[in-house]
Amino acid sequence: MRLRHAIRPLARPLAALGLLAAASGAGAAGEPIYPSGSRFGFEPPSDMALSRRFAGFERKEGGATVSVVELPPSAYADLEKNFTDENLKSQGFVVEKREPIKVGGADALLFTGEQPPEGATGGPAIRKWLLLVGDSTVTGLVIAQALPGAETEETMRGLVTNVTIRPALTLDQQVDALPFRITDPAGFRPVRVLAGNSVLLTQGPKDQMSNLEQPILVLAQAVQPPPTAEQRDGFARAALYANQTMKDFVIERSQSYRQNGVDWHEIVARATDLPSNQPVVVSQTIRFAPDGYLRAVGVVREDQREGTLAKFREVVDSVQVK
Repeated sequence: MRLRHAIRPLARPLAALGLLAAASGAGAAGEPIYPSGSRFGFEPPSDMALSRRFAGFERKEGGATVSVVELPPSAYADLEKNFTDENLKSQGFVVEKREPIKVGGADALLFTGEQPPEGATGGPAIRKWLLLVGDSTVTGLVIAQALPGAETEETMRGLVTNVTIRPALTLDQQVDALPFRITDPAGFRPVRVLAGNSVLLTQGPKDQMSNLEQPILVLAQAVQPPPTAEQRDGFARAALYANQTMKDFVIERSQSYRQNGVDWHEIVARATDLPSNQPVVVSQTIRFAPDGYLRAVGVVREDQREGTLAKFREVVDSVQVK
């Protein structure tokens, strides 16, 4: 695992798959609150709420955030080795103190420090806390930051170190926690939930597929300012070309349209799947909203496209945002 990929949330809120996670949930007083689909629960102060932009919490008035990244249990040893003061400093985090602690029965390392201002007039230093948790079933990376005066050191440290780890959620529980609901799966079924805001579906009996034996469809919601109407075609094409598992895109159709009072953009393209070198057809549909968008990407082998593209669209049309 590259250190830069793990540390990127120190500079910005968490992003996953190029799409920002949406979070939801609530807990009674004194009980941990879990970001959508997350195994890591927190007891935030009253002026912090679940973020709709990333997996974590942010201060309602701004100035303080805490985000969590979940990784496989094997990632802990690699991150522990690579989280040297020098490496963290190269990522903009100057470590003042590191200390081993326990989170439940799990080993953890807490790093405390700051992100210095950029340039001579870059503003105040940002206080930062990074907690690396090594549970036997999951690795957690908790990143908190606060501007001067936004939250006390005691509050932020307590928020990070009092994290609770719950058992792994079932696939149904993860799907239920998504920020959208699929009302007509059209023969597709969920295989995996990603980052709390995305789901991978397939049509067929296999969960592990090689050579694209079965069609796959990924749905993901992003909460961020959508592009303007004039920018949408370029935005959609750039999103399609950013897929690093395919090459040699040839667009068959690219169009914006309005349906049921909602703005959409759809691309159908041919491409080559890199892992299998199979010719494939890609269907990308983006549904725009005032505060974000829902993106669906379906991939099917070219010799299986007949009828499948319509099924992709049937699923996408059935999605209801919560």
